[in-house]
Amino acid sequence: MQERVNALRQRAAQELESASTTEEVEALRRRYLGRKGELTQLLRSLPQLPQQERVAAGAALNELKEWLEQRLQERAEQLRAREQDSRLRAEAVDVTLPGRRPLVGREHVLGRMMEEIRDIFRSMGFEVVEGPELETEEFNFRRLNIPDDHPARDAQDSFYLDDEHLLRTQCTAVDVRVMPRRTPPIRVVTVGRCYRRDVVDSTHMPVFHQVDGFMVGEGIRFSDLKGVLAEFARQLWGPETRVRFQPSYFPFTEPSAEIAVSFRGRWLEIGGCGMFHPRVLEMAGIDPERYTAFAFGCGVDRPAMVRYGIDDIRLFWENDVRFLGQF
Repeated sequence: MQERVNALRQRAAQELESASTTEEVEALRRRYLGRKGELTQLLRSLPQLPQQERVAAGAALNELKEWLEQRLQERAEQLRAREQDSRLRAEAVDVTLPGRRPLVGREHVLGRMMEEIRDIFRSMGFEVVEGPELETEEFNFRRLNIPDDHPARDAQDSFYLDDEHLLRTQCTAVDVRVMPRRTPPIRVVTVGRCYRRDVVDSTHMPVFHQVDGFMVGEGIRFSDLKGVLAEFARQLWGPETRVRFQPSYFPFTEPSAEIAVSFRGRWLEIGGCGMFHPRVLEMAGIDPERYTAFAFGCGVDRPAMVRYGIDDIRLFWENDVRFLGQF
């Protein structure tokens, strides 16, 4: 028995010295002192020894057990300290290095411009409202005096979900939703997304942004419309900006005009405007004999391109951080 004890002690000492992690030390503990460990098996075999050998063997095994437990604990503490030191070295921070500036998100260039537009119209007393992007033909066309045979109703020009529902083609649909819920005088503006089946190129996308507004009251004239849009253009593009109105046609306004602004030496068409057609007011429950109203709709994407010198509208949608970080 003494020879087996000595051999086990020598082998355990060598294996403990070779152990390089606390996991390996724990494995040795289970190997020697676990329920089925080698030393445990020797202790269980004591009753099988002759009486004259049992006492000496028991003392030797108990001494070996105490020695092994102590050596396992010492080796585990050594390796634990070494592992902690290695971890601290790996996690060390050089406090003399310059700090790393965190990346801060910012609003999209279109979102920033739309908020600026809202602020401009708020300053002129307009109420900012929102409307659904999924519309019905009733509000997208019929309430805007657009007949059934109008080209805008062609499925090739609009995104229809079924025979009655489509993605709104213009924010003017919000106007005819709001008017029946308000009592004149009314000043409302909305800014949001619209959808049309445009072929994608550097200046067209099937989704775009539009600002649309209207004013209803007694004695509202086309000159009021011109004054509001001129002030809007000067606040958005600068005090030297000029506004040009060119006769045009829209089913829901009469008279109607195209709006263009002079910006950096060039004229830029930004949208359309006019006096609301009496039938539009009647369908909204407003007496056209007592009240008149003007309406306007302007794009956001193309004016933003001109303002910031962007030559491709697709850049707004590609989510390239190098591009978005410039604004």
